[in-house]
Amino acid sequence: MEKVRLSNFVKSLLVLSMIAPLLTGCWDRLEIEERAIVLGVSIDSVSQENEDDEDEVTHIKDTIPVPEGQMIRVGVQIAIPGKIPLGPGESGGGGKGGGGQTVWVIDVVGHSVDDAFMNLQQQMSSRLFFGHLRVIVVSEDLAARGMENINDYFRRNSEVRRMAWMVVSKGKAKAFMEAAPKLERVPTLYLMTTVEEAIRMGKFPKDFIGIYWSNTSKKGQEGFLPYVELKKEQNVEISGLAFFKGAKMVGVSKPLEIGAFLAIKGINPAGYRAFVKLDGTKETVMIASTHRKSKLDVRFQNGRPHFTIHIALDINLEEKMSDSLNLNDPKIIRRIEQTEAEASNRFGMEFIRKSQEFDSDIFGFGEYVRAKKPGYWNRNVRSAKKWQEIYKDASFEVITQVRVRRVGMKAR
Repeated sequence: MEKVRLSNFVKSLLVLSMIAPLLTGCWDRLEIEERAIVLGVSIDSVSQENEDDEDEVTHIKDTIPVPEGQMIRVGVQIAIPGKIPLGPGESGGGGKGGGGQTVWVIDVVGHSVDDAFMNLQQQMSSRLFFGHLRVIVVSEDLAARGMENINDYFRRNSEVRRMAWMVVSKGKAKAFMEAAPKLERVPTLYLMTTVEEAIRMGKFPKDFIGIYWSNTSKKGQEGFLPYVELKKEQNVEISGLAFFKGAKMVGVSKPLEIGAFLAIKGINPAGYRAFVKLDGTKETVMIASTHRKSKLDVRFQNGRPHFTIHIALDINLEEKMSDSLNLNDPKIIRRIEQTEAEASNRFGMEFIRKSQEFDSDIFGFGEYVRAKKPGYWNRNVRSAKKWQEIYKDASFEVITQVRVRRVGMKAR
């Protein structure tokens, strides 16, 4: 009996000794006051003339060879402890809008992103923490030069969330870190909210940094990013889609062309408005799209893929420009539907041709072929580079069906 008790005691002791290491979860804790919380990052290209701005942290000049090519300037927006508002009743250190009281903006120069952050860490008393990073802003000229190093660094950083945003800026990226919008005390959060609200209003597709990285890794699809512009009142405009071919930005769309992308992909809700002018008249109405649905088919002609895109578009009549236009007449409604359908067909085809000029299949037509026609893909494509060549010569047909759902409370 005593042997059994001793055996049970030894077993219990062994189990406790195995569990004990799992209970020491706080041994490597780092208090929030000891972190430099990075909310936003800007990356700009600089010339070799700025080499004197770099500190000798990762290398000694003229002794250790450095990477060839232009240097970059990395700016960070760091939260000031105790100044970030936690709710609507919090002042956040100041009653006015703008990020002057809530964040600290600092920038450094480096040969790579990691090199720049090492130079920055040398100047900081706290450890840089990217767990709350919300937005990475890359300047247009740097994106056109190539983002291999940027993507590689942030993809390897385990602290960076895949729900963060990466955007391409018109002009200097650092300006977005120093902006002081009136509606938000934290500039980075204003930029993030601008993009996320555009998704909710049907003005931009969901394209978090994780989705962008996933698209760039596919063989039959290219990535795209929001193209943003800082306006004179420190407000942010989404000015289009930035097309990518591999890691290089190759072109930019216009704002309304984002609506064509959403229609081709069948992404909802629909939120764009446009003018419709009836043929042979001066009568014009403003329409608002409310719902989209698309279907894609592919067949092959002379060895080349031919895509047919069927789009169903529901619209509302928001405004009429002429009192003589009778919206109670079913014939007028049908003319508006037909005119908008023809315009949508042309608009969609023009946008697809633009992407073909850039060799940038941001729609993922190649992934559709890869999934639905694996035999053709394995025989004729097999690589991202080959699909870029085939996509340039692919043919398309857009067929749109438009239906007016509402004409407003007053038609005359």
